[in-house]
Amino acid sequence: MKPIVIIAAVKQEVELLEKALEHSGRVKSGGFEYVEGTIGNLRVVVCAGGVGKVNAAAATAVMIDRYQPQLVINTGCAGAYAGSGLSIGNLIVASEEVLADDGVAVAEGWKDLSYMKLPTVEQGGLTCYNVLPLSRHAAEKAMQLADYYGVFLMRGRSATVSTCSGTPEHGAELVWRWNALIENMEGGAVAQVCLRCAVDCLEIRGISNLVEERDLKKWDIPRAVEAAQRFVLKYLEEMDRPDSAPVRKATPEL
Repeated sequence: MKPIVIIAAVKQEVELLEKALEHSGRVKSGGFEYVEGTIGNLRVVVCAGGVGKVNAAAATAVMIDRYQPQLVINTGCAGAYAGSGLSIGNLIVASEEVLADDGVAVAEGWKDLSYMKLPTVEQGGLTCYNVLPLSRHAAEKAMQLADYYGVFLMRGRSATVSTCSGTPEHGAELVWRWNALIENMEGGAVAQVCLRCAVDCLEIRGISNLVEERDLKKWDIPRAVEAAQRFVLKYLEEMDRPDSAPVRKATPEL
């Protein structure tokens, strides 16, 4: 069976996942160090590839080339925009990823990649500029699982940025431009590589902060990444079952 690859930016975002693996071992390949193991009958590979789009794209490419996975799960933390309805500790599954600051600044203002006529992905009849789709099936499965267990999980568009929003005004501009709920620094790169390689991609993130005046004292990264990892573990446990519908059992601590 093809493995599931889990990619995050930093170690803190995958610690619980690594601890959950059985028969695990650490591997170095392609400039990255990661952990192989199992969850039930599933083969799982967990990689903290580094911060930003370049690291994320490189890690995803190495993992896909080496393992040819059935699914790539991108996880970690994110900042929630004002008006999103999300609070610190909440979870979101991305419906689409947006390369939110890839474009050009001209006299009329900022323009996206379609203005430049520069697609990021163009293959098999699919042309994408800044907006990249993720696996609809995997996202719907996540929503069904969350609904069954009573876990708050919102579904919506995620913005990937190279320059994070440190003011509410900057965040509001990205919301106006892209109608996104959250921002992160890697998701679009992971989604883009998966799209090129025809590998399903699921993105689950925990909210660590609100996009406002940057104040790290108000953030709660541990809470965000723990919530995301616990949900990913539950998703993997459900994937390991022979049927796809959740089985009645005691509600887990998520």
